[in-house]
Parts: sequence; C-alpha cells; structure tokens
Amino acid sequence: MIRIELAAWCDRGQKRELNEDRVFYQLLAASDADPIAVCMVADGMGGHLAGEVASHWAIETLKRGLADLFVPADPRQTVPMRAAHVQAALASVGSGGHASDMVIMQHVREAVSQANVAVRQYTLHRPSEAFGAGSTITLALLKGTRVYVANVGDGRAYLFRGGRLVQLTKDHSLVADLVASGRLSLADSFTHPQAGAITRCLGCRQEIQVDIEPHTLQPDDILLLCSDGLWSMLRDPRTMSRLLRRADNLQEAAQTLVDAANRAGGDDNIAVGLMRIVAERDLPE
Repeated sequence: MIRIELAAWCDRGQKRELNEDRVFYQLLAASDADPIAVCMVADGMGGHLAGEVASHWAIETLKRGLADLFVPADPRQTVPMRAAHVQAALASVGSGGHASDMVIMQHVREAVSQANVAVRQYTLHRPSEAFGAGSTITLALLKGTRVYVANVGDGRAYLFRGGRLVQLTKDHSLVADLVASGRLSLADSFTHPQAGAITRCLGCRQEIQVDIEPHTLQPDDILLLCSDGLWSMLRDPRTMSRLLRRADNLQEAAQTLVDAANRAGGDDNIAVGLMRIVAERDLPE
C-alpha cells in the first residue's frame, strides 16, 4: 500500500485587492485499496467580483463532477452505472494496468465541460457583473501511482523528481504561442504587453478544449499545481526546485513557495497545490 500527502496555500498577493484564485484538494484513503486524491487550482478573471465567482463555480462544479469517485464502495448499495464503471477502471489502475486511462480521462473531461457550462451560464445570466468573466483550471486526479493531469489556461502542473522540476502542462496563452513559434524569447515573454492574455478559459466559449494526459509517479515524486501568480514571479524552475528541496514537509513547501512569490513582487494572486507519493521508508512502522 502507498500513502499520498497533500497540501495547499492561496494568497492575495501584494498588488490585488481581491483573491480570485481558488485551490481545493480531497483524499479518499482506505485500508484495502490504493488512495484516490484530487487537487485543483483555478484562477478567475473578469470585472469586480466576476473572477472570484467564476473560479468558485469552476471548483464547485468540478467537485460535484468528480464526487462519485470519492464515495467508499458499499456492497449493500446499488451504485450508479457510471460511478461503478469509473471505480472499476480506477481499481484496474491500482494493479498496474493502463487500459482504463481513456475511461478516466473521459470522466475528467466531462467534469471540466460541466464546469465550463456553469461559468458560462454565470456570464450569460449576469452580464452586468460578469462581463469578461472566466477561469483557468489545472487539475490532477491521482489513484495509487497513476495521475491524470488536466489543464485549461495558463495555470501549470510540474513534476518534481530527483531534485529536478519538469513542466507537464502547456500554457494556453498568446505569449506561449509566440515562444513556441520562435517569434518571442522566453525571457521577453514575462514582460510582453499581452503576457496575461490567455487563449483558453472556462466560460469563454460554448465548447471547451481541455488538455489531459496520464503519468505514472514514483515514490518521493511531488506534483506541483499553481496559478500564474507563482510561476510568473519565480520564473526559474530551479528556484522552485530549491524551495521544494529545503522544505521539511508539504505544507511548509506550499507556504514557502507563496512567500517567495510575494517577495519577488506578488503582482497577482498566488495559489499552490502539492501532492506527494510517500516512499515506503517514510511510512511509520
């Protein structure tokens, strides 16, 4: 059996009056099965209060869409076919099989689509207060050592392994496209006039395109999810790696990362979520 640790921290930053970022995590641990965990980070945008409400609806809708995965199996009850199907798929991942990847990714994709509808309905029904409202979302669903990472917008997921931090997600932003095409250097992307312009968000369009990929984690791996308020301030992944290495535990790591972003200027709200696979040697006897 393995154990999963989670931690999160969210901060208004130094320049913003409101905190439009949201972070949420949940864990279902059982004595007879691998744990299931989810972590998600949302960054809202829009007029006064609009971004705060958009990120709230994004997180709350995703929580409902994934809730059936966090209900312990009860053989005395009849569970919905959809929930039973996904739970069976998750169980197969615990035995090392990857045949269930498509089933689980479709489940996550549907949950993200529901969140897109919820945010869009808010913008359509409250146009005076919600003009331009939307939200990014970065999500990781973990079962045992298999994790499914989904992303819409410029929030990021990183994998910290062996002292090195690797970005798993692609930014859906104008400057990211310019850098990818060779028309803008990475260094100049941070100061570009349209550095905050994203090309995908929840609520912006009727249909949403979500990137989602499966990965297999190893003991001691840490998954870092964050809003752009973190990575745009720290910029160099080596800085984040150093802070992760120095922290005694995940909660300290989350707070240390946020504090570092604030010291670097704190230009935006900052949200951090961390997930760690606990190595067997770290488990109490």
